[in-house]
Amino acid sequence: MNEALLRELVPAVIGVLVRRGADFASAEDAVQEALIRALDTWPDDPPRDPKAWLVAAAWRKFLDAARAEASRRGRELAVHAEAPAGPAPAADDTLRLYFLCAHPTLPPASAVALTLRAVGGLTTRQIAAAHLVPEATMAQRISRAKRRIAGQPLDRPGDLGTVLRVLYLVFNEGYGGDVDLAAEAIRLTRQLARLADEPEVAGLLALMLLHHARRASRTGPGGRLVPLGEQDRSRWDTGLITEGVAILQAALARDRLGEYQAQAAIAALHADARTAAETDWVQIVEWYDELLLLTGSPVVGLNRAVAVGEADGPQAGLAALADVSPDLPRYAAVTAYLHERAGNLERAAELYAEAARAAASIPELNHLTREAARVRQMLRP
Repeated sequence: MNEALLRELVPAVIGVLVRRGADFASAEDAVQEALIRALDTWPDDPPRDPKAWLVAAAWRKFLDAARAEASRRGRELAVHAEAPAGPAPAADDTLRLYFLCAHPTLPPASAVALTLRAVGGLTTRQIAAAHLVPEATMAQRISRAKRRIAGQPLDRPGDLGTVLRVLYLVFNEGYGGDVDLAAEAIRLTRQLARLADEPEVAGLLALMLLHHARRASRTGPGGRLVPLGEQDRSRWDTGLITEGVAILQAALARDRLGEYQAQAAIAALHADARTAAETDWVQIVEWYDELLLLTGSPVVGLNRAVAVGEADGPQAGLAALADVSPDLPRYAAVTAYLHERAGNLERAAELYAEAARAAASIPELNHLTREAARVRQMLRP
């Protein structure tokens, strides 16, 4: 199976569906479903014309989805036409669905992917980007997860840790602006915190609230990214910050530290600083040390290098990057920032341009391109 070929065909197939009358989002979803089918069938029965096969399969998926949507609208109209029923208790099964998709028979990575697709509403592309894997690989992972639980009794809810990971990924996708899911993730995490007496659930809720408090200041006109150090802190939601800090302090007092509590502690230190210059970077480095011990995550190592650069100087930050893989997303951007602070402007400009070429979104691409241009301007006599 040539996954590179599949990735190359996706834009062309989406274009065909759009020209036939599908909207872009529906076309994208239909192509993702066709890719899953291709990954299932092509190894044993490769088509003579892969593009034509994908177009036909995706168009059928689109028509099926359009008919299902039309039927759903019809049912809704019929319900609205009926006389209102008497009062009934409110019910929300969304959280239960998260647990059911995190099925015990699934490996955690597959459970996360399936839940994000089936319940979170994220596209395969978004899920692949969140996990730093190719889109075709993620499509295959989701397909295998579906097959694995097909026919399994859904009476064994899954792992709490997997559900927390899914909720945080959904929040981050919403927080990133591609899909507005942040408020829904917070709502479900609040609900889970009432049901589960676990410090890590409280830690995740605190982390979400502290990040959400800064949301209004993260972008400027036209969706322009505003780095944390340049954000207008008067626009931060002090009510959410106060609530998040109180929840975090109660969780930490139970002395059962987990990764979400450690991340929330870092977010709280940022929120506590009245200006960027007053940020307690020494404490932040200490919390990153704790987080690195808990997770071993290379992304945590990358973020820690930034904190070390702020606490002990840019050369110390660059030295801390020696333990971090250069293949990580945003590695070039972090290295560029540290080189700029160290006065290595020519190298910083090169690295900002390199980071822009690898950017994961248009706002990030624009931001890094502006940074490269700004540093080049500083080099001119």
